[in-house]
Amino acid sequence: MTDGDAPHGTGPARKGTAGSGVPAGGMAKQAQRQIDKFLASARGLHPRFCPICGARAKFAVFGHPPRFDARCTQCGSLERHRLFALFVERNEFFKPGQVVLHFAPERQLTPLIQSVVGTYETADLSTRKPMTHHTNIEATGLPSDHYDRIICNHVLEHVDDKKALSEIFRILKPGGKAILSSPVVEGWAQTYENPDVRTPAERVVHFGQADHVRFYGRDIRDRIKAPGFTLAEFTAVEPDVLVYGLNRGETMFIATKPA
Repeated sequence: MTDGDAPHGTGPARKGTAGSGVPAGGMAKQAQRQIDKFLASARGLHPRFCPICGARAKFAVFGHPPRFDARCTQCGSLERHRLFALFVERNEFFKPGQVVLHFAPERQLTPLIQSVVGTYETADLSTRKPMTHHTNIEATGLPSDHYDRIICNHVLEHVDDKKALSEIFRILKPGGKAILSSPVVEGWAQTYENPDVRTPAERVVHFGQADHVRFYGRDIRDRIKAPGFTLAEFTAVEPDVLVYGLNRGETMFIATKPA
């Protein structure tokens, strides 16, 4: 057998799996379908408790990359929703008579808030969703010094946060409070932004999602305080992480407008 010969029964490498007759692209799609099927049915190893709906169950996988114990199988709450519920319950954050504005409202949280406060308003830029206000968080056009509480979860990483935070400060009443949360890399001193990243595909690679424009570092605290807020924090720690299926160390920020 010469150097150029192949053993009997073999030949040039084929695309896809040898003998399968399936092109490489088809194999990739098949593999992805199997992965998706597994993720749809996968559950955590330990039962968790949902403080929103009261379910005790093994929570489902959610996210990219996948997070186990992330989504309540009854109400669909994620880790950040359950952290929010624990904070507002333990601190009596909402009270009767308050006027509350909820940006990009999460269906898991709306009943929790609406059942307590006096006036519950919602806001989103999209006109396809039923909202009290279809408006841009960077310039809402809403009255100054109006809201007792504002909720803004996982919005700031999508927008001009300097404008958005200044607007939240403006429309809060003196003494009013805002709950703010975003993905944060606590190991980074500085927030990562890159003006050369322009396309959705590039944003997925750099910021983790097609419509994100930054990844926050620890300096998110300075950004929040810049308009004049004072700042407190509520962090996911044990035993809450184990009991409620939270992200270890995830932090929610409570910004207060001075009275």
